[in-house]
Amino acid sequence: MPQFDPAIPIYRQIMDEISGQIISGKLKAGGQLPSVRELAQTFQVNPNTIARAYRELEREGIVFTRRGQGTFVSEEKETFANLKRERAETIIGGFFRDMSSLGFRKQESLALAREFTKEEGD
Repeated sequence: MPQFDPAIPIYRQIMDEISGQIISGKLKAGGQLPSVRELAQTFQVNPNTIARAYRELEREGIVFTRRGQGTFVSEEKETFANLKRERAETIIGGFFRDMSSLGFRKQESLALAREFTKEEGD
């Protein structure tokens, strides 16, 4: 069972998990998501929480529902490109905020990041 952050609504954390699986390719475009009940058991949450996450993902265009068949990953490539970019912006923004809290300016942070990637061989 995953550990949920009490500061973030559970349905939002589930949305982020599903989005992450889509971005990483674990969930493919057009692929079917688990049923609400199945995912509720996996996460050990109320099925209404999963239903809300699915509704919100559908509202955002990330998934779609076929009545009587289930919920499926969108096949819109632009949606995934936007999702991936938003996730990257969140990560990069967090990096700069964290570095700023350590007293680094953006240019110093970038220089350290470049140095780190050279050390890692990328």
